[in-house]
Amino acid sequence: MGTLATELDLPDLTFVDDADRTWQEAREAADAVAAEHWLARGMFGFAVLHYDDVVAVLRDRRWHSASGQILEMAGIESTEWTARRRQSILSAEGEEHVRLRRLVGPAFSPRHADSLRPFMRQVVNELIDGFEGHGRADVAVDFCEPYPIPIICELFGAPKEDWKQFSLWATDIFRIFNGNLEEDLPAIMRANEELDDYLGELIDRRRNTPSDDLVTALIAAEDEGDRLSHDELISLCVAVLMAGTDTTRNQLGCSTYLFAQHPEQWELLRKRPELVPRAVEETMRYLGAVRGTVRIASEDIEYRDVLFPKGTVMAASLSAANRDESTFADPLTFDITREPSNKPQLTFGSGIHYCLGAALARAEQQEALTIMADRMPNLHLDSAVEWKPNSFGIWGPARLPVTFG
Repeated sequence: MGTLATELDLPDLTFVDDADRTWQEAREAADAVAAEHWLARGMFGFAVLHYDDVVAVLRDRRWHSASGQILEMAGIESTEWTARRRQSILSAEGEEHVRLRRLVGPAFSPRHADSLRPFMRQVVNELIDGFEGHGRADVAVDFCEPYPIPIICELFGAPKEDWKQFSLWATDIFRIFNGNLEEDLPAIMRANEELDDYLGELIDRRRNTPSDDLVTALIAAEDEGDRLSHDELISLCVAVLMAGTDTTRNQLGCSTYLFAQHPEQWELLRKRPELVPRAVEETMRYLGAVRGTVRIASEDIEYRDVLFPKGTVMAASLSAANRDESTFADPLTFDITREPSNKPQLTFGSGIHYCLGAALARAEQQEALTIMADRMPNLHLDSAVEWKPNSFGIWGPARLPVTFG
């Protein structure tokens, strides 16, 4: 039997996300630890830092997703929250997760994502039209923040007049990652309740009047006589809104920041738009908006001669894995011409909880960066970037002032 994890002398990573530390300092500190160790102590338990170990944890089905236990991990008890919490594809495990994934997978195929590309281009161009004449913009606020909402609403078949409300719901729901749950919980719960009501009515309308949208496709989804229940449909639509808005907003902000820091790469992308698929993968590898994900041991697990007891919390550091020098050549260099590898960047995750909407997210970023590079040449930072608080969840720039030609 392996050595008990709690008995190991391990480096401590809790200092990395200190509020007084910039993201660059946090990244350098984490890189230094990862260079020497594969395992460290984290805020709630332990953290794996190397590519192969992160993949091993995410693919081991004994490590369960902790996405449904954020409040409990933060030490907050809410009987109201617990009573209304339903099973989600983001937190389901075992056969139930396999069932949900099998039913909904076809609705999230690359073909369906590609069908939305003309609409994505329309949204991108309309947003840039709003500030192009000024030669400057706060990309985080003027572009990244509003960009994904129309696409998600188009996916749902929701009318344009509801776009703003969807954006408000998404913003409030994602307060769950702000590190201030005691204060934000009422707004989070209110947004969840209002969104549930809206989606419930939308699902009922689509049952009576089918349309060419995701909701209709999910209602029709069937496998050997099995269908999604009404609650499962609502839960899945909420998961799509959560997974498809804040992640896209923040990743596009991180990517734009990177290009503003590397103008030669931006000019290369403008001249060679065929590089955009590689550029998306490289920006997600180098500066991913999803920096990590958390798992909980569903039983005693022995890995690399270390015993992790049931209930152990394990953080899989996607950001550290994406800079593992044993996996990526010259990992601290940002290079959009980097050759594709049989070991992909891990910002979309790995294993059974690999991002269901990865094809949609890739398409959104590819279309945005292609048009931005063409219409916003000579991209440079205009003033200091304001970053969201360091956290283990979804992260990116709150303010990103730029100038362009």
